[in-house]
Amino acid sequence: MKNVIVTGGSRGIGKCLVENLAKEGYNVILNYNKSEKSARKIQNELKENGVFIEIFKADVSKKAEVKKLVEFALKKWESIDVLINNAGIAKLQMLQDITEEDWNEIIDTNLKSTFYMSQEVVPSMLHKKSGCIINISSIWGMVGASCEAVYSISKAGMDALTKSLAKELGPSNIRVNSIAPGVIDTDMNSNIDEKIKQEIKNETPLGKIGRPIDIYKCVKWLIEDEFTTGQVISVNGGYVIN
Repeated sequence: MKNVIVTGGSRGIGKCLVENLAKEGYNVILNYNKSEKSARKIQNELKENGVFIEIFKADVSKKAEVKKLVEFALKKWESIDVLINNAGIAKLQMLQDITEEDWNEIIDTNLKSTFYMSQEVVPSMLHKKSGCIINISSIWGMVGASCEAVYSISKAGMDALTKSLAKELGPSNIRVNSIAPGVIDTDMNSNIDEKIKQEIKNETPLGKIGRPIDIYKCVKWLIEDEFTTGQVISVNGGYVIN
């Protein structure tokens, strides 16, 4: 069975990916940074049901910590088959209120982490001439979001990296794709009030907000697929149609 690293795996979409991939029999490392309690809870609940995962603390915006995470995975498994770059943060801010610290935190967490993780994992994949990298970006990287300029930039950067690496790594049978979720019912979106949620539903052809499981289904397909690379697949209920 394939060996998988999920960054930012202690909550939201990442939590859903970890739990369902592990239940499917994949070997999974849940990476977390600040949410150790949540990570251990996921690990223990799965263990109670006979499902085992590894957890590893690392700030994936820092190259030295990324190296330790990947070294741990390679010592455990000898190879990494799937990397899911899911770690991310967002802040709702007017342009004039964004500080240099805000810029650095969002770009480091969302974009630099994706670059660093890919850079460290790829040598193992090149050795096997096989691999799958899935970047969890956002519809806002495709069309931009008001009051989320830096977040939109970071996610657009992830999609650009996806396309670049797909061309670079394709000859080595390494597939690289982005999933760009629409509005998903997670902790990150818990601050959206009910009136705005209803407006989003009204503007969505399928008339509903997405669930983490909707993203998992796309992830599972991309892991199993053998002829899709360089794509930004937007799971958004039709809210954005390009």
